[in-house]
Amino acid sequence: MSLTEVTAHHPYSPAVVAGGLAFVSGALSVDAEGIAVSGRTEALDAAVDRMVDRLATVGGQLQDVVKLTYYVTDLSLREEANRQFERIFDEPRPARTFLEVSSLPYGAIAEIDAVAAVAGH
Repeated sequence: MSLTEVTAHHPYSPAVVAGGLAFVSGALSVDAEGIAVSGRTEALDAAVDRMVDRLATVGGQLQDVVKLTYYVTDLSLREEANRQFERIFDEPRPARTFLEVSSLPYGAIAEIDAVAAVAGH
């Protein structure tokens, strides 16, 4: 089952625009087939990739992001997330919240949701 098929069964939108802001539903650290990505940095990158896919459904791009929330199953992923932030965002970087959770769907180790400023909405 593809990721599109997996997410199609959920009762929410990938992203919604209100007042010029895009609110992006949580994106898991899974590949395009919905399989949990192994490797710490690889998993965080996969979650960002899925989040960008969702943001694109409302015309947004990574540089539009103003706030992210990371949900991780291991708080020690914070260092990798910090390096990821420095690598993918220019200054000033978006605001961020980083939380540990007991588990995530599909065996993922990270989930990221976002708020983005999208022009023309």
